[in-house]
Amino acid sequence: MTAAGPSIAERRADLEREFAPWRPRTLDEHFEHAAARFGPRPYVIAGDRVLTYDDVLHQAHRFADGLATLGVRPGDHVAVLMANYPEYAPLKLAISRAGAVAVPLNYLYRTHELGFVLRQSCARVLITMTSYRDLDYLAMLDELAPGWTRAGSIGFGDLERVITFDAEGRGEGRDGVADVPELARIGAQNPGAAPGGRRHPDQMSDIMYTSGTTGEPKGVQLSHDALLRQEYGSAFCRALPDGNRVVFALPCYHMFGYEHGVQATTFVGGAMLPQPRFDAGEYLRAIERHRVNDVLAVPTMSVALVEHPDRANVDLSSLTRMLSAAAVAPTWLWERIRDDLGVRELTTAYGMTEVAGATVMTQPDDPLEVTASTVGRPKPGGAAAGSAGTVAEYRILDPVTHEPVRPGETGELVSRGPTTMLGYWNRPDATEATLRDGWLYSGDLGRVLGDGSLVITGRSKDVFKSGGELVMPKEVEDFLTTRPGVSQAFVVGVPDDRWGEAGCAFVVAEPGATPDPGQLLEACRSALARFKVPRHVFVLDTDAVPQTPTGKVQKFKLVPMAQRLLGADAAAVRALSPAEPA
Repeated sequence: MTAAGPSIAERRADLEREFAPWRPRTLDEHFEHAAARFGPRPYVIAGDRVLTYDDVLHQAHRFADGLATLGVRPGDHVAVLMANYPEYAPLKLAISRAGAVAVPLNYLYRTHELGFVLRQSCARVLITMTSYRDLDYLAMLDELAPGWTRAGSIGFGDLERVITFDAEGRGEGRDGVADVPELARIGAQNPGAAPGGRRHPDQMSDIMYTSGTTGEPKGVQLSHDALLRQEYGSAFCRALPDGNRVVFALPCYHMFGYEHGVQATTFVGGAMLPQPRFDAGEYLRAIERHRVNDVLAVPTMSVALVEHPDRANVDLSSLTRMLSAAAVAPTWLWERIRDDLGVRELTTAYGMTEVAGATVMTQPDDPLEVTASTVGRPKPGGAAAGSAGTVAEYRILDPVTHEPVRPGETGELVSRGPTTMLGYWNRPDATEATLRDGWLYSGDLGRVLGDGSLVITGRSKDVFKSGGELVMPKEVEDFLTTRPGVSQAFVVGVPDDRWGEAGCAFVVAEPGATPDPGQLLEACRSALARFKVPRHVFVLDTDAVPQTPTGKVQKFKLVPMAQRLLGADAAAVRALSPAEPA
């Protein structure tokens, strides 16, 4: 015990006393266990609305009974299109209790994207918001499946029924279409229609779609046990204390928000404060009002928090830990999180949907330089660990020969462990290419330092060839972010008649700075091998960088952006960022 409360070791021991040895459960069985332990405690806090563990369990039972009464059978796929509203958690549990497979959807999808995933996932039921911001989902359905309001054969893939959710109470539903309150009423009239126990922990729980950072999203099949092992591992690695309270605006449909916000919380009887949209001021006010001690963020959110004008006027004394991941954060940002927000336990992580979340993580007591320069070591899983003592075992292989590289050399990360996906839904070729002899080939490049920490150096698909030489963008990006005034850097290869591909760098300025592209190019020429030096540099606002809703940069979209910029005004581009002399 320390002056600040139980130590990291003591908190981990508390978790192990409850969960060792590991007992595989389904998601709904796990929450039944959590509710039995923490029933009257708050689980979901949304402004003035508080749902306890008992409340959420009661709602989940009613929703599950409603789904079963409406014809949802074990193994059916139920898609959920919903932002971070309190109803998300009980609906997700209800799908599990009914024995169905959840298909969480990105609520920023446009019509063609929504149509693709609904068809590809073979969703039989869709639970959807009526609208969100400028997105009208009912109008999208009108375009995709004009007969969608009639339950039965809608005529769009396997879809048979839509259930709506009018989050803002605007009366946006459709006549004859059940909504979420009606689903609860149907369940109340048919108690026991979904008795639970309809799936095995090793069976598929979710089909979670990749974020599309490299193109078309793929549906990742994950088991109940894989998800719970990963989520327990995160609670164990971060040593979450009893009653941990976490605020986040990362979407619940995405692995980051789901693993660390929705689920890890339940192992310690904590509460989550899911935000439907990110607002730094709302984060700060929630921390003060509800005595939040944990924050989930991506670097762009972290910048907004430390730069917010009200930060100094808000009581942040309860805040002790933060997980900032999904993109590289510069050292100055970590220092400001520590110094300006008072966070003592800083962590970052690396993972993939294909391994059910974060498999590599820094420790809460790691020195700041480790958190700022690496993504940590393979995550200790405690009771939920595999045979290696971690949730995943890693190797680094040469991306061409697939032989192990020498210590310290860069190669492709491959892993295996109990949280590995079952495969991609209806994508046997993609599954075969990714899962080989029990190992998952990530497509990510990295190297291991002497202390076992992992440094991510890029994506194998990001590597490009310029003048016959292979260029690893991450090496150039890391150099550019050391230059004064540069917060983030992204390098891509664009087609070039002379070089085959030419490097193009996009940089984001630090607050108040104005980087000069010419000076950045000169710095690259003096420090990097000639073939690594970008031919062009563009300075972008943060909002102009194409990102997924969780802050991952969609680098494949930067290539056509560069081509448009180069083609739109080639003379201006050359003046802005002259090519390296031949």
